[in-house]
Amino acid sequence: MKILALTNLFPTPWDPLRGAFNRQQFERLGRRHEVDVITAVDFRQRMGKRQAFAGVPGVRADYFTFFYPPRIGRTLHAFCWWASLELQKGRAIRQARYDAVLASWGYPDAVAAGVLARHLGIPYAVKLHGSDLNVQANHAMRRRQICSALRGAGAVITVSGALAARARELGADASTTHVLYNGVDSELFGPGQRDAARAHLGLPPDVPLVLFVGNLKDTKGCNDLLEAFPAVLSQRPDALLMYVGEGREQAVMAARAQALGCQENVRFAGAVAHADLPHWFRAASVLCLPSHNEGVPNVVLEAMACGTPVVATNVGGIPEVLPELAGMLVEPRMQPALSGALLEALGRDWDTAAIAAHASHFRWDDNIDRLESILATLPPIHAVSAGASA
Repeated sequence: MKILALTNLFPTPWDPLRGAFNRQQFERLGRRHEVDVITAVDFRQRMGKRQAFAGVPGVRADYFTFFYPPRIGRTLHAFCWWASLELQKGRAIRQARYDAVLASWGYPDAVAAGVLARHLGIPYAVKLHGSDLNVQANHAMRRRQICSALRGAGAVITVSGALAARARELGADASTTHVLYNGVDSELFGPGQRDAARAHLGLPPDVPLVLFVGNLKDTKGCNDLLEAFPAVLSQRPDALLMYVGEGREQAVMAARAQALGCQENVRFAGAVAHADLPHWFRAASVLCLPSHNEGVPNVVLEAMACGTPVVATNVGGIPEVLPELAGMLVEPRMQPALSGALLEALGRDWDTAAIAAHASHFRWDDNIDRLESILATLPPIHAVSAGASA
């Protein structure tokens, strides 16, 4: 097949670490089929400095600049996304004669990609990840557009059962809605010696280490974790909290750590290449991801593959993949409960081998087998005129 993937979640010269899960999936799909990926780059980011980026093996990657009115007009973003893509890449897309379009991210990406695919008569699938549905569909005008994209799709692919149920509520055909958990790179992520990992990272060998990996934004629960940490220190005064990732909250969090009097026990490592994450997971006593909403975050799967227990929130698809043998669940925004869970996790003797064995069920080969089958069986659609309603 000749497949066009449209998304904002893929590495570019302006953000080489973006969308690691899509990079892994599309790279593997590209070993079997002809895969082109066109990534939307925010116009403000496009004005920034390009970084070293060697590309992604197995796919032909390109990008376009996504122009839109900032701060206002969120209901117009899908139109702006489509117009930006059409003006910059429309002719090349028509000449390529794709067999299928795969849109990854619900709004505005999938809405705009659905309009394009229907105008060209190309069957399309929508891949949903979490907040693209759980958050964006809570706004009435955006919800109408998302519903239209889901109804027109030949398949809707979600990373969790909870997200599939939400998609069906919004009009996705139950018979063509598929739960497809992400995979884990077993050659990269696996159990290892904690002492060796800490030595590699320059971390103290014997302290309890709580690790957060993800974007530093409030909906990921990074602030909740910081607020819960002093209660952990009251019983484990040598504990260390490491944040791996970057985002707009970092400066606020650093100031808050100082106000809480725990700045000596809180560190920010910044963004880390995906290939370096195994060292961090092996070094950690526990991974903590207290998100307010989620699909199934790959960091949870990858941490478990390294044998590391996880404390996370009972949201989205996390309960579907995190059994009691591998971690603990708390309700979101409940900081005292989070403190208690972290203390319990730090004091428990976890079976590393059992955790890693559970994570071994999440295989990229299985994921690609099913994705390939879904795309190969998309029902044909008829092209509509460019003036037709989305």
